[in-house]
Amino acid sequence: MELALTTAGGKASSKTVAVADTAFGREFNEGLVHQVVTAYLAGGRAGTRGHKSRSDVSGGGSKPWRQKGTGRARSGTIRSPLWRGGGKTFAASNQDWSQKVNKKQYRAGMRAILSELVRQDRFVVVESLEMKEPKTKQLVDQLGAFGLDSVMIVVDAMDKNLFLAARNLHKVGVSEAGVIDPVNLIKFDKVLVTVPALKKLEEMFA
Repeated sequence: MELALTTAGGKASSKTVAVADTAFGREFNEGLVHQVVTAYLAGGRAGTRGHKSRSDVSGGGSKPWRQKGTGRARSGTIRSPLWRGGGKTFAASNQDWSQKVNKKQYRAGMRAILSELVRQDRFVVVESLEMKEPKTKQLVDQLGAFGLDSVMIVVDAMDKNLFLAARNLHKVGVSEAGVIDPVNLIKFDKVLVTVPALKKLEEMFA
């Protein structure tokens, strides 16, 4: 299939780029995309929340007083949850939230997302995107020329000037093609990809 290059005015030019149908012409599989996105978000959860139960708190090995005859309620340990300094009743433990997704499933999900972006005209291909200086205003002007506001910029190799210029724009993201993830692809209204990055995506998912 052929993807049209976009000019600085935001219109499709006469030039096109040939890409593989296997990567950019697949049917949309909503269930698979949902599974891939959910698994990616779940894998980002730290799961490091943790409390100490009565067995985890140090001390409390001996019975504080004898069972009977003191007039006080019976007690087996000073580390009971009822005591100050004791363990927590229902202690949370570290948890692994990651979900298993096969490489084949992940690649198929990414193909479905890329293909749907192309069908919805949310996939913008440009020759290149270079920043001479790390100036946010310059990047805003360039994106404005393309008619873009909320956009994920995908490049072949990370440009420091581009990264610095985009980091203060909450509706603009920058990523290398080799590490692009499904959440960033669907998070923004448009995806702006350079031709070298497009070829890398084709190699990864064709």
